[in-house]
This record gives sequence, C-alpha cells and structure tokens, in this order.
Amino acid sequence: MVSASAMRAVQPTILSTFVGNRLLQSAQPLHQLFSYNPGSKHVSMQLSKRFSGLTNLLFNGSRNADKFLNTKRKRLRPGKISPHRPVPDHIPMPPYVKSKKPPGIASGPEVHDEKGIECMRASGKLAAHVLEFAGTLVKPGIKTDEIDQAVHQMIIDNGAYPSPLGYGGFPKSVCTSVNECICHGIPDSRALEDGDIINIDVTVYLNGYHGDTSATFFCGDVDDEGRKLVQVTKECLDKAISICAPGVELKKIGKTIQEHADKYRYGVVRQFVGHGVGRVFHADPVVLHFRNNESGRMVVNQTFTIEPMLTLGSCNPVMWDDNWTVVTEDGSLSAQFEHTILITEDGAEILTRC
Repeated sequence: MVSASAMRAVQPTILSTFVGNRLLQSAQPLHQLFSYNPGSKHVSMQLSKRFSGLTNLLFNGSRNADKFLNTKRKRLRPGKISPHRPVPDHIPMPPYVKSKKPPGIASGPEVHDEKGIECMRASGKLAAHVLEFAGTLVKPGIKTDEIDQAVHQMIIDNGAYPSPLGYGGFPKSVCTSVNECICHGIPDSRALEDGDIINIDVTVYLNGYHGDTSATFFCGDVDDEGRKLVQVTKECLDKAISICAPGVELKKIGKTIQEHADKYRYGVVRQFVGHGVGRVFHADPVVLHFRNNESGRMVVNQTFTIEPMLTLGSCNPVMWDDNWTVVTEDGSLSAQFEHTILITEDGAEILTRC
C-alpha cells in the first residue's frame, strides 16, 4: 500500500521531468492535475473540458489489451543497480546535478543565435553518434548496465556530460526502456533476452547545450507485432517532423502522430511529452503527442524534441517503486523514438542525426 506522502512524492517527479505544471495550461494544482491509484502506482491525467470529446479508448482504454492476457513473455522486474559512475572534474556539468530536485520545465522557448545553433548541432551530432554506438551493443545476454557503462565512457571521452546522470537523482547516464517499459528505465543487472525491444534514450551536455535523442532497437529475433509497433512509432516521429516549419501550430504535431497511430489501433502515451531543449534540459514548449487544442506556434531558430511513445495495448502508465521506471499497465509492448529539431526558415533540421 502506498502512503499519501509517497503519492505526493511520485507526482512531481513526472510533472517536473517531462510534463511540467503548465501542460494543458491548467489552473489546477499539481495534485489535482494527476490522479493516483494507491497500491498500483497508477498515474493518469485529469483532462480539461476541451478534451472531454476524446473517448476513454484514446486515453485510459486498452486498445489491443486482450492479446496480452496470456503472453508468454516475462514481465520486467527490477535488477541490481551498480554504483554511481564518476565524471572527470574538468567536464562542465549542468547546474541541476548538485541538487536532487528536478528543475522542471523552464519558462520560455530555446531560440538561438548563430553560435547557439552551432553548439546545438555539435551536441546533437554527438548524441546521435552515441545512440548509434549504443544500438550496436544490443544483443541477447548484454546487461543494460553494460550499455550504460559504454555510453557513459563514450560521452565523457568526448568531453561531454551525460545529462540524465544526477537529474532529479537519476542514478545512470542513459535510460534503457525494455519491452513494456514506456520510458525512464534505469540500467541494471538484467540481461537482454532474444525477442526483446529496447529504447535507448541518450542526452549529452556539450559546451553548455543539451542534445537529446532516442531510438528503439531489436534484440535478436523480434516477433512481427513488435517490429510493426517499432516501425509505426518511427513513422509517427518522421511524419511529425515533416510538418514542422515557422508559424506552424504546435498542436499539429499531436494531430499528426495520433492520426497515424490510430490507423493501427496503437495507444499514444499522454503523460510524457516533447519539450524545448538547449541551454536547459527541459524548456518550453511542451510538445503533446496526441490531439489537442493547445496554443503556440513554431519560430525560426527554436529547438525542441518530439518523442512519441506508442503501445500495443493499454497506454496507462504504472510507476515502479524507484519513482522513475514507467511501464504499461497490461504488460504490452511500448516503443519510442526521439529527435531534437531546429526550426529553420523553410522547415526543420534534425540535429540528432549522424
């Protein structure tokens, strides 16, 4: 049974990490914006009236959940977490590292001058190369902690700081989200198994700027359902990026993603969002991945992430006791892809591409 104090501790973790208290521009206090089911660590968003026309199927429903009631795949269980990995003193660290309190989403978009754009390109390129390298490590038998160790070393070897390390107390340098893990999986002693899928989420802090990206990889022989989910999730990201340009309404990102996901009856996770990124890890705008009526338009030289998370079944998130790892309620697979993009005069440039 989870106490009320534990409940209050969990909610700000989600809000301050990737959601922010301005999501939906709600006047509700934080404890009213999200509801929490004691005993299951179940998190759900209290939608404003303008979203009331959306069916429960799109939010709390289990679209294809019946498929997973008799699944042979083992549910994830926490493994052993290794000690904190050191970062050399000469590598500059983000301001939040010395505090265990997540800084949340900073007010104001990340809009850059020429120098800032070049710095964003450099951090984005490094993040992309680190992610590409991490993907080559994915094979049956490797531990997610071993992936973290390799990622950590590559980042510091390039004079950068692994942004997740120390963010709100996060203990590792990369997020590794396996199978039903939606996001924020902590690398541990669990070895990957044949047929797993794994999202690896890399963010680097280089010369004062963050580059943020993720992809979902196949481990060994993945079944057709898993491969299709991963493919469609990548397509959702690509389609969303393709409509980005100066003056475009941010809400079109969510509409584009939701429309494509709906064709396959996949769930779209709502509680975790894209965000401005640059000199700070998480900034305005909050980028919703589902249909919405939020205001805001893209501007030239702005940088932000788009990072849709799709599920085969229920898109209800359940949080583990570590207050980070978020899994699907029914154990159905989840996939995610993410890029940091720069809004240019005539469209969008993907900064996190090799």
